[in-house]
Amino acid sequence: MKNVWIAGVILIIFFVAIQDQAFARVARTSKAKKGSQEARKHPVSEKSQTGQAAQTTESPLQYDAQSAVLMDGLTGQVLYAQNPDLRIAPASFVKVLTLYVVFDAIRAGQLKMDDMVTVSENAWKRAYKTDSSKMFIRVGDRVKVEDLIKGVAIASGNDACVALAEHLAGTEETFVSKMNEKARLLKLIHSQFRNSDGLPVEGQYITAMDMATLSRRYIEEHPEALSIHSTTEFLYNGIRQGNRNTLLYKNIGVDGLKTGHVQESGYHLTATAKRGDQRMIAVVMGCEKVRKRGPEAEKLLDYGFKNFSTVEAVKKGDSFGPLMVKRGKVKEVLLASAGGVRVTVAKGKEKAISVNPQLPPFVTAPVRKGQVLGKALVQSEGKGVAEVNLVSSSEIAKSLLPPWPFLIGGIVGLAIIGLIGFWWFRRPKQY
Repeated sequence: MKNVWIAGVILIIFFVAIQDQAFARVARTSKAKKGSQEARKHPVSEKSQTGQAAQTTESPLQYDAQSAVLMDGLTGQVLYAQNPDLRIAPASFVKVLTLYVVFDAIRAGQLKMDDMVTVSENAWKRAYKTDSSKMFIRVGDRVKVEDLIKGVAIASGNDACVALAEHLAGTEETFVSKMNEKARLLKLIHSQFRNSDGLPVEGQYITAMDMATLSRRYIEEHPEALSIHSTTEFLYNGIRQGNRNTLLYKNIGVDGLKTGHVQESGYHLTATAKRGDQRMIAVVMGCEKVRKRGPEAEKLLDYGFKNFSTVEAVKKGDSFGPLMVKRGKVKEVLLASAGGVRVTVAKGKEKAISVNPQLPPFVTAPVRKGQVLGKALVQSEGKGVAEVNLVSSSEIAKSLLPPWPFLIGGIVGLAIIGLIGFWWFRRPKQY
C-alpha cells in the first residue's frame, strides 16, 4: 500500500506540472495574439519605425512634438524622422499649398502680381466670424495680388487665402480641387485638403513627411517666394503685424516658411534655413505650447547642419567619355550629364562619394545631340544612391562611305569580276 501511495503522489505531481506548462503556453499564445491584434489596430509604418530608431540611436536629441522630420532641402534625403506619417490637422500649413498654386498660376500667366482682387463677403466672413488670423481686408476692397500673397505668407490671413482662391478659380471649392490635384502630382499620399486656409474641418489632414516634401518642392520651384516668407512684418490698412515664425528673428540662416496652430492638434512650424551651400527643412507638428515649436525646429536644423554634408557629386553638363562611334563622320563623341546630382552624407564621409559612368562599348551613327547614350551611377561607400542620364554633346551624321569590311569586299568583288571578264574576252576562240 505504501508503494501505491508513493506512485499516486508522483502521478499527481506529474499531472500538475504538465498542466502548469500547458497553461503557460496558452498564456504566451494569448499574449502574442493580443499584441498582434493591437498592432493591427494601431499600425506603425516602416518609415515611422525607422524614424523612431533614428531618434534613439542616431540623434542624442529628444523632440517634444507629436511628429517631426528633418530633410535636406537640396537632395530630399530624410535625415531624421519621428512619427513621420502621423496624420494631423494641418492648420495654416495648408497655406503653403495655397501659395504654391497661386505662384504656379503667376508663372503660367494666369495671374499677375499687380492684378486687383475684389474682396467678397465670404472672404471677409472667413476671418471675422471665426476670430482667426486675418489680413484685415474689408468687403468690396480692391487689393493687389502681391499684397494678398504677403497677407498669407506673413500675417497668415485666412481672409486673404479665400480672396485669392475665389479670384483665381471662381469659388474656393474649385480652388481646393486644384490644391488636391497638385498634392497628387507632388505625391503627398498621406494628406488631404478641404479648404484654402487650414481652419479645422473634417477630413483635412497632413503628415510631417508630406509637409517636408511640399516645402522642398515649393522652394525648389518658386525660390522667389522666400523673400516674402522671410519678411518679419507686414503693414496693411494701417495695421502692422509680425511674422509668427520666431526663428526669423535669429541670425541662424532661417528664411521661411510657415507656422500653424489649431486647438485639436497643437502648434506647428516648418522652418527652412540656408547655411553656406546647404539647405535644411525642419518640420515639427503637435507641440503642446507655442514657445516649444521654435526651439524644437531649431534643434533639428542645428542637428542637420552639424552632422551632415551636402555633396555635389555631378554638375549639370559635366563631361564624360569619349564614346566610340561606328559608321559616323566622327569616330568619337563626348557625353554630358543631363542634370546635377547632390548627395547627403555624414560629416567626414564626403570622399566616400564616387561617380561611375555606365557606357556601351560603342554607338552607331547617326547620333542626335541630347540623345541619351548612358548613365552615371553615384555611389556612397560602394552603394548606389543616385543616377543621372548621360547625353550626346553633339550631333554626328552617318558617314557616306560604307564600313571598311564592305568597302574591301566590294573592291575584291570588283577585282574578281574584272579578272573573269578579262579572261572571258581573252580566252582562245574556237572555230
